[in-house]
Amino acid sequence: MGQVTEDAPTAATTGRMATTQRYVLWIAVLGSFVAFLDGTIVNVALPAISEDLGGGLTTQQWVVDAYLITLGALILVAGSVSDAYGRVLVLRIGLIGFGIASIAIAASQTSEFLIVARAVQGAAGAFLVPSSLALITSNFTGAAQSRAIGIWTAMTTSAMIVGPLIGGLLVDLVSWRLAFLINVLPIGVTLILLARGGFHDVRHPGASIDWLGATLCTLGLGGMVYALIEQPNSGWAAPNIWIPLVVGAVLFVAFVLRQRYVRSPILPLDLFRVRNFWTGNVATAFIYGALALNGLVVVVYLQEGAGLPATLAGLASVPMTIIMIFLSSRAGAWSGRWGPRFFMTVGPITMGIGALLLLTTTAEFSYWWQVLPSMIVMGVGLALTVAPLTSAILGAIEPERSGIASAVNNAVARVAGLVTVAMLAAIVGGSLDLDGFHRAAIVTAALMIAGGITSFLGIRNPPRDAVDQPPT
Repeated sequence: MGQVTEDAPTAATTGRMATTQRYVLWIAVLGSFVAFLDGTIVNVALPAISEDLGGGLTTQQWVVDAYLITLGALILVAGSVSDAYGRVLVLRIGLIGFGIASIAIAASQTSEFLIVARAVQGAAGAFLVPSSLALITSNFTGAAQSRAIGIWTAMTTSAMIVGPLIGGLLVDLVSWRLAFLINVLPIGVTLILLARGGFHDVRHPGASIDWLGATLCTLGLGGMVYALIEQPNSGWAAPNIWIPLVVGAVLFVAFVLRQRYVRSPILPLDLFRVRNFWTGNVATAFIYGALALNGLVVVVYLQEGAGLPATLAGLASVPMTIIMIFLSSRAGAWSGRWGPRFFMTVGPITMGIGALLLLTTTAEFSYWWQVLPSMIVMGVGLALTVAPLTSAILGAIEPERSGIASAVNNAVARVAGLVTVAMLAAIVGGSLDLDGFHRAAIVTAALMIAGGITSFLGIRNPPRDAVDQPPT
């Protein structure tokens, strides 16, 4: 295979992938697959985890948010490391760490140990998605890049089928612990492909990483999230709530201020001077905050409220995933041809309409009439959104900074999910009953529609002469 030159993209504009590009695409897909796979498994396993280890809704929130705290904070460091020391090195670190953490989760005997293991897994996951996407943006350009991102989106979202199916079966028939071990197979395959591919990273001498900034970011997010999750149990006036909230906010502000002056910032604020980048990230915050909230609420309510087994609850969203798989690549190609603005507007608003369809759910539960229509509509909207959103944000930044640009966008998405999950108790009114389920659907719809409006007002399509024509 030879060397992958990250500073000079190798993508041709003919629309046909070279052998090297196909190889890169498969590595990127598999490298991200494990992170997406885990995201679907954990939601399915949450009721079984809380039943086994105790803690109720609070434990469920922490199992999700412990992962998102470290992922959201360290994904920025991973982007800097990816640009400075190479995509392949970062990808290897992430894969190995993710595998070890998955084994630790499966062996957990207490909720506290599991939450710590999830935090470690989030730290490892921070090294996966940015380096995977950076491999694509460094080796594809123009319409070929949009098509490759569309394929990456479709293939990685297939984890949303594999995860609930296998994970749900293991939860129902064996144990939730084994559901976390299925990550090991794609991790092993990706490591083998990396070893056989003959890749050599391009490293930048003199590069440095802002570890102090990463610490400020992690502690800041952690303090605020702790307060949001525990507030329903103690109240805002309790010192164990307002002190972490204030300290966390101060540390996070200090992190942002530090990024203005540090020599090698992990959050380069100058990126936000690019219109499509900052607008796309605002839209990302709305959209992915809504997706995280909806994904958790639906699968948990279907088990605890509607009484479905874990397998069926996990498979409830499969129609949405199937639609994504079939349409994402095409939506990416359309976005490369006509620009992302239309798709980033219509897609989220369509998902908002799909979320509102969940209001038809009643105590006399029927998946086919009350949930399936929502999944279909949301699937269409999601397919129209994801690839154009990614292309618009990464396409606005020069290729040599694609690693950090991807990391920032992923951090925004994860932190948005972190906040909505942390506010779950406040959103649903303390318990995830039918009324709480309806309230979550309304909040999801509002966030989605806000994402669509943001895209319409802020996103600008690239000039027609700058868009490569698709293959005929």
